[in-house]
Amino acid sequence: MKKYYYVTANTAKGFLNLLPSNIKRLHQVIGLKHPSQKIKTKILKNLISKYESTNEVEVLKSALGDSYLDGVIIRKKGIAFLNDCILPDDRNGIVELDLSPFTQHNPIKNKEQVEKFNHHTEKAYKNLETGLRVHDDLEEIYIKEMNFERADEITEGFIQERLKGQLNKNRNAHEYHRLFGTTTVDGPVNVIPHITEKLSRVFYVKGRAGTGKSTFMKKVASACIEYGYDTEIYHCSFDPNSIDMVLVPDLQFGLFDSTDPHEFFPTREGEENIDLYEEAVTPGTDEKYADEINKVNDHYKSFMKKGVVELRKAGAYLEELEQQYSCTEKEQKEILKFIGHQIQ
Repeated sequence: MKKYYYVTANTAKGFLNLLPSNIKRLHQVIGLKHPSQKIKTKILKNLISKYESTNEVEVLKSALGDSYLDGVIIRKKGIAFLNDCILPDDRNGIVELDLSPFTQHNPIKNKEQVEKFNHHTEKAYKNLETGLRVHDDLEEIYIKEMNFERADEITEGFIQERLKGQLNKNRNAHEYHRLFGTTTVDGPVNVIPHITEKLSRVFYVKGRAGTGKSTFMKKVASACIEYGYDTEIYHCSFDPNSIDMVLVPDLQFGLFDSTDPHEFFPTREGEENIDLYEEAVTPGTDEKYADEINKVNDHYKSFMKKGVVELRKAGAYLEELEQQYSCTEKEQKEILKFIGHQIQ
């Protein structure tokens, strides 16, 4: 069985890596080194095939796009196999395996193509950063029409309802920091339906920019952690200081920011909306500021689109680089055999 999520993202703050909290409690972490992203992805897919029939396999999707993977975690066995590009600066205890000796064709990377990939990636981040600054203007419109006392009441009521009758575990809960999607060469992508499909209760948090959706979720996460429940905290891939989803597996519930560009609606029993705009914002705010809202929306989205264009340009150069590399079935088998010998 596979479980998908992201630990890396292209954000308005630059490249984000949330890997550390996801490998903290593992017995062994293996980093795969090779100049080709696609060859490392092939090996990771082979490892998924090896383990998925008897274990839940956590598949770390990549901010580079759907053709790539960042890693694989088999938590039951306490082991992770990771693309070396996402390894933390502190690599103490991580086993790094160089796969290059197993592939015959290892050309020197074209320096110009690498520079162009980096150039367009940085341009994408600049556009996303500008988009976020514009988006802040949208928040200001709603903040001045927000009833924060009412938002606090909703939050407190929700927390009490979720924890009512639940045992306080009196233990140090673990926080897993992740993302459910990001902006890639394919535009904004997410795996929300996959993440939430097995939960018995799912809450779709509706609202507008600045209406307290992230604050609401942060408070819910903190309360569950205080009760000793391990909690999955999913950051916003546009502004990583914001929270877009919280999951508490042992309590069988999750809640997420269900607004553009990841807007969904309840479709099954156990799913419901929590609308902070309807509950805590002055009625008629959308209509009162309609012209200003539309203007700011169009402006910030224009920078988001420019960011995607630059990521696509970067992706094209990456594809050119990747075409230089190859890995035969025989070489893949030898690599997998080599990795198997390193597993403790």
